[in-house]
Amino acid sequence: MASSHPKTVTPPPDDSSTDGFLTGQLLIAMPAMADPRFQHSLIYMCAHTPEGAMGLVVNRPIVKPTFDDLLKQLSVEPLPPVRQIKLCAGGPVENGRGFVLHTNDWTGEGSLKVDNTMALTASLDVLKVIAEGGGPRECVLALGYAGLGPGQLDQEIQQNAWLSVQADETLLFDGDHDTKWRRAFAKLRVDPMLLSDTAGHA
Repeated sequence: MASSHPKTVTPPPDDSSTDGFLTGQLLIAMPAMADPRFQHSLIYMCAHTPEGAMGLVVNRPIVKPTFDDLLKQLSVEPLPPVRQIKLCAGGPVENGRGFVLHTNDWTGEGSLKVDNTMALTASLDVLKVIAEGGGPRECVLALGYAGLGPGQLDQEIQQNAWLSVQADETLLFDGDHDTKWRRAFAKLRVDPMLLSDTAGHA
């Protein structure tokens, strides 16, 4: 865990409701997504600014390391923890770094407010609080993140690589990862199988 936000992304201002920016939204990979790292992925956008974008994949669970393994590696007590937290593979960039996405009923030093409901914390403080049984009401620990350069996300959306939908706590935090991608499409009242006629064609 590092205490600083990824340097490649400028955190959005608190009033980041600027039209055209997707901070706080979920990106849904289209069925024809060619990049195997993002096929059937859901990415929660933590920052989307003119300087670039940063998000966390929320539907790729990690079995190893466990939360206990991670606490031991980072010398965070108590062990075993009073409370567990789910781990997911947040993306291909810096996958040795941890980011806790959580409801903003708890924030600590260095927490980034994403929007009115969610925050992102990359310090050891949040792990210690969770291990002690406290911390935010809902949370997930992502190892790594998805980063995009200036204008890259906008370009990929224009190329129909992604759809966006309003995030909700169920899609972000529940453990039913196998159905999250379809459930996100269902929020848009779209059947992904009806969109897949271009998938599988060279």
